[in-house]
Amino acid sequence: MFAVTATRTVALALAALIASTLIYPASGSALAAGGGTAVAAVVNRQPITSSDVTRRVAFLKLQHQKGDAKTAREQLVDEMLKRQEVARVKMSVSTEDVDKAFARFAAGNKLTAEQLTQILAQAGVGAEHFKAYIAVQMSWPRLVNARYGGSRGKMSSQDLVTRMMENKQKPITTEYFLKQVIFVVPASKRAAILNKRKAEADAARPKFPGCDQAKEFAAGMLDVSIRDLGRVLAPELPDDWKPLIEKAPAGGTTGTRITDRGVEFLAICNQRQVSDDVAAEAVFRAEDLGKEKKTGEDPNNKKYLDELRTKAQIDYL
Repeated sequence: MFAVTATRTVALALAALIASTLIYPASGSALAAGGGTAVAAVVNRQPITSSDVTRRVAFLKLQHQKGDAKTAREQLVDEMLKRQEVARVKMSVSTEDVDKAFARFAAGNKLTAEQLTQILAQAGVGAEHFKAYIAVQMSWPRLVNARYGGSRGKMSSQDLVTRMMENKQKPITTEYFLKQVIFVVPASKRAAILNKRKAEADAARPKFPGCDQAKEFAAGMLDVSIRDLGRVLAPELPDDWKPLIEKAPAGGTTGTRITDRGVEFLAICNQRQVSDDVAAEAVFRAEDLGKEKKTGEDPNNKKYLDELRTKAQIDYL
């Protein structure tokens, strides 16, 4: 009930690439011809060449981003750190996966892989540079999720203590104990009886006798089931139920909602203010998720990368 998923694709992140290339192929050609093989930076003894930087400058310009050598070099340093860490823990996507992503990106822009390769070459980016970028974009999120469990995953004890020290005190949040009352509507009968079941649920809700008698309540009606949702903290409430739950009094019920299962309402068996480690973690994860939604990036991504930078030997030449 409370699972939330989100996906990102390389094609979405680079949506401007093909259009930009088709409009500005000439400027890319000059970039392709320039540059050399001098070393621009060394990351843990692995070099980034001036040619790499030149290709990244071209890539940035195609995306209408700031396309100077310094910005390009910093991006490449970050990617080198990510690539090294992915290799260390052996979580890289396969070459086949990257080739398929490349082909899908081409097809999504009504091009063959060969045509996309030619366009990238003309733009001064090159297919291999783009594929290396794709490989990092595909592999790195897996690594972040494996380490942190995503912004919704379990925090480590160290991270939890650090956040509480930063906040000076444990956060306080509301703890709910919930039961879910479902007036079941079979998919085959949905069109015919949904409105009737909605009226039945609305009429039954004020008569709900309380959580202790929930099963007896359901047994007296046709096709009504009860699910015990147990303890749910306020930051973990799903967006579609949260306003209804917050309005409902303790011991009362929420308004009804039409769902895939039928017509539902929730019973608030108990609620109280809590401030324990579990509650603190839920609050911190909700804060992180809010930042992720605002910025479009998992905050653990920066945390992990900052850690790698701290430990790395990076030399700019």
